[in-house]
Amino acid sequence: MKFNLFVIPFILGALILFAIIIYKYIRWIKSVDRKQEYFIRKNIFTFKTIRAIGEIIREALIHNKIYKKNPLLGYMHMSLAFGWFLLIVVGMIESSLSSGTLFKEPWLGIFFNYFITTPHGFHMADTLSFIMDLLLLIILSGVMLALIKRMRARFMGMKKTTKHHLYDRLALTSLWFIFPLRLLAESTTSAIHDNGSFLTGSIGNLISGLPVQAMELPLWWAYSMALFFFFVSLPFSRYMHIPTEVVHIFLKNWGVTVGEQYSGYSDIQINSCSRCGICIDPCQLNYACDITNVQSVYFIRDTRYNTLKDEVANNCLMCGRCSESCPVGLDLTMLRQQLRNKQEIPGKLYYNFIKKDNAIETTDVIYFAGCMTHLTPKIIISMKKIFKSAGINYWFMDEENGVCCGRPLRQQGFVQQSKDLVSKNLRIITESGAKLLVTSCPICYKSFKDEYTLSIPVMHHSEYIEQLVMQKKLKLNKTTIKTVYHDPCELGRGANIYDQPRNVLNKFTSLIPSESEREDSLCCGGSLSNTLIELSQQIKIRDNALEELTKHNPDVLITACPLCKKSFIHGNKAKVMDLAEIIADNIITDLNNNTTSSKVNKAELVLN
Repeated sequence: MKFNLFVIPFILGALILFAIIIYKYIRWIKSVDRKQEYFIRKNIFTFKTIRAIGEIIREALIHNKIYKKNPLLGYMHMSLAFGWFLLIVVGMIESSLSSGTLFKEPWLGIFFNYFITTPHGFHMADTLSFIMDLLLLIILSGVMLALIKRMRARFMGMKKTTKHHLYDRLALTSLWFIFPLRLLAESTTSAIHDNGSFLTGSIGNLISGLPVQAMELPLWWAYSMALFFFFVSLPFSRYMHIPTEVVHIFLKNWGVTVGEQYSGYSDIQINSCSRCGICIDPCQLNYACDITNVQSVYFIRDTRYNTLKDEVANNCLMCGRCSESCPVGLDLTMLRQQLRNKQEIPGKLYYNFIKKDNAIETTDVIYFAGCMTHLTPKIIISMKKIFKSAGINYWFMDEENGVCCGRPLRQQGFVQQSKDLVSKNLRIITESGAKLLVTSCPICYKSFKDEYTLSIPVMHHSEYIEQLVMQKKLKLNKTTIKTVYHDPCELGRGANIYDQPRNVLNKFTSLIPSESEREDSLCCGGSLSNTLIELSQQIKIRDNALEELTKHNPDVLITACPLCKKSFIHGNKAKVMDLAEIIADNIITDLNNNTTSSKVNKAELVLN
């Protein structure tokens, strides 16, 4: 049996690591809700599992998404994750070929060069030795980049890196020592037995004049101890993401999603975060307001260590820019919403004052403007004109005595209060017999799509207008107006509606692309989700977004959200219109067989 006392720290650390991980996984899986359990049972033995394995290779090992955003950072993560994985796999192959059996000492591949000192002793020995040295060199280059990232983040294409907890620092320090110590230990053994390849052999020749006999065992002990400290600290540090990200990818591919209530899957998502810091730079609170301690990476860190405070949980625009940039695909917005959950006040009858006998009209299409649209009445006037011009039989559901869709309450954590509003609106919509629900507010759109159990389609007015234009129910004047389109957070990143408004604008205006559009679109700053941000900070965010959007001097800034319009219009840097408004101003109407039109030209834009 090939054994030395220095392997004990490695074995002990590995046993502790596996015991803690298994305990955590059992506890998390047991606490998933029934809906999540259903998706796991339904999809575990399907092609989705094979698809998940492919994603694990691409993202957990190769880090493809990070590569796309930042190649140098992607290489750093890949060299450490995939490099170490291959080092273990090739080490197992090397030790199996050397011993002639698969049933070998489990630590042999880790400390191979110490125990197998005879070179060229088995088939492919030289080739495998070369590969092991090459993999070690690749990993060491990743360690060097990680050190540079901690000291000079901008060299790695990042403005800031994350601030770590004590457990993170312990695990990080251990990780940084593992591979240099392995290199020194193997090189020392190579100097004694001449069993290294191009890297360890070359260093062994350089140090052969030193007292290598006395250095050998202490270095192998140090390497084993570094592994021990890393394994023991891993479950309590950000490096828990290494095993947990694999579980997360399987669950995600099986259809499991983050629900309203915190569950075991929430824990799995929280522990899948590597705290790489990629979410810091896209946060507008960070670079527009210099608020540097509330980003998702710190929200997750504080949640893991039970130190989360309201100023971190609530100081967020919930714009989704961090979720879009997250290479792991975590639902950061929903996780934050879960941790904001406000308990129901016992005995309180929420919204009981709302009358239940409001007149409900039978109609084909329901139009629900939403609270913020009522504060921007030109959008409502425009939508009425659009409905009339297209000959649509519709009912303006919240024209009088209407109630909120409930989503702003839900974003603040008032889940039960939001459900009360949902039940009231749901009854009205169902009794109307409508075949379609159209809303002008992206917040309402998301609410009706995600939080209501409706049996009819829901469309944002940008989708509906495109449909009317495609069906030739609306005809538009061709203009020379230069427009730029702003993707609202809830409509773009939240609902993946990017092309529909652009398709319409391209038909009758000259649409200018923006550097910050689609998935990279900037929040207007007027988010209803942030209760802690100050007005001056909102203005900074708004002005920063306006500067980007108006860089190429458009005649009109178009958006498709009443809240965004209300925010931008006070910036006084551009003519701001909702999509519905510019459509309504450019409809060609046919009255008494005489074609007339209402045009918006540049002169009118100045006057308006």
